Amino acid sequence: MTDAVQSDAAAQAAEEASHAGWKPRGNPWLIAVAVTIATFMEVLDTTIVNVALPHIAGSLSASSDEATWALTSYLVANGIVLTISGWLGDLLGRKRYFVICIAMFTVCSFLCGMATTLGQLIAFRLAQGFFGGGMQPNQQSIILDTFAPARRGAAFGVAAMATIVAPVLGPTLGGFITDQASWRWIFFLNVPVGIVAVAMVSALVEDPPWVKERKSRGLDFIGLSLIAIGLGCLEVMMDRGQDDDWFNSPFIRLMAVMAAVGIVGAIFWLLVARKPIVHLDVFRDRNFAAGCLMIAATGGILYASAVMIPQLAQQYLNYTATWSGMILSPGGFMVILLIPIVGRLMKITPARNLIALGFTIMGFSMLYSSHLAANINFGALVVMRLFQTAALAFLFVPISTVAYMTLPRDLTPDAVALFAMFRNVAGSIGIALSTSNIVQRSQTHQNYLTEWGTPFHQPFNELLAQYTNALVAMGHSAAVAENMAMGQIYRMIRTQAAIMAYSDTFIACAVVAFFVVPFCFLMTARKSAGGPGAAH
Repeated sequence: MTDAVQSDAAAQAAEEASHAGWKPRGNPWLIAVAVTIATFMEVLDTTIVNVALPHIAGSLSASSDEATWALTSYLVANGIVLTISGWLGDLLGRKRYFVICIAMFTVCSFLCGMATTLGQLIAFRLAQGFFGGGMQPNQQSIILDTFAPARRGAAFGVAAMATIVAPVLGPTLGGFITDQASWRWIFFLNVPVGIVAVAMVSALVEDPPWVKERKSRGLDFIGLSLIAIGLGCLEVMMDRGQDDDWFNSPFIRLMAVMAAVGIVGAIFWLLVARKPIVHLDVFRDRNFAAGCLMIAATGGILYASAVMIPQLAQQYLNYTATWSGMILSPGGFMVILLIPIVGRLMKITPARNLIALGFTIMGFSMLYSSHLAANINFGALVVMRLFQTAALAFLFVPISTVAYMTLPRDLTPDAVALFAMFRNVAGSIGIALSTSNIVQRSQTHQNYLTEWGTPFHQPFNELLAQYTNALVAMGHSAAVAENMAMGQIYRMIRTQAAIMAYSDTFIACAVVAFFVVPFCFLMTARKSAGGPGAAH
């Protein structure tokens, strides 16, 4: 080892020793609550708008297809900023950047509620996503610096309220507000919450010495451009793919090519750039790399299942938006009850065992959820969702805790940004793939079922005669009754085909969950140099 290297190592050790005794002036738990309130508001907005899209389209004289751009624009801006939030925090100062994000997110929420045209709403949602993208990584970064490694598991339990509970409550709250008031109040609701969050963060949060001393890396224009092109086009492709018939659409093919070029180009550039906008060195840490894989699988299954059940309830079981959301709500309370228990279990068993258990429970819960029927009742759907969310409680906190355990402190800003990006992008992919699979499998099952709907199949003739006789008894003529009976049978076939498609998709989610279980044991107990603690 040269003298220069020895000097740098000694200087780094001395710096870490001088900062070892730092503690925030405010109560750590109040700080955790403050940053979680802000993030809860932002994560809620990723799902709360979904159920209001038909109302937005009608109110702003737009088609349903056009209205979905209000969701797409948010996801595109959010996905890009998530990745570069570490660089923005270094540029502006972490606390200052966090407060700016909350304040501007609140302003943009108000503007979304005041929008009078779809173009205005899309522009304001784009800005809302831009400022919202910095909130999740900053929340985790602040919690990591506020709490000692031994207490981070409990602190991440508070953070889980935003990451897990918010997507669950979003459809419920969105449906209730839309049914009882107006879609505009979905956005106006953020205003008082944002004001409170700005006040609490301004008063309680402070940057530790090592964050204040962190210098800006300058502007990596090439890296920024490639990330924006890659992730932006990927989000557009995933969100618009099903509506535009995937790769049969020239637009989706263009988005796919640009996404591939942008992402692959960004990876190569960030590996060779002298001052990259995002440091990919974080993936040299095995715990963090495995944690990103785990959280991506969790995010994909979480968002896919959170969309599938309300969608099934509204489209085929005739539930209102409020009642379809109510199916998910008990699951949020299940997570709140189980997270403290998981925190205690982390003290007596390795976290990777809990993660493996969580994915195992998730797999079985998805298999259980595949037992659907056209006459399934509300209670059965709630039990299915409770089973699913019970698994989430065993995943988020242990994954978040272990992912950062052996990571050097100077890589934390980029690590939390990439961690959040993996979760959110995987969520978008999960929603897109599940929705596409449901459509394709519905068509397959419908083609199979209609093969039996012929005069040469006796059970079909008996069912047609039964429906026709019932309609004739109600006063319809024989010819009209037979046509109405055929229509009724066709609707029944479509419903049965859709139910079977949802079952197939839940089975696919179960396969993903079981597939990830062996990878949980890639997480090691080896402590890396300069890391803040050891992982189980």
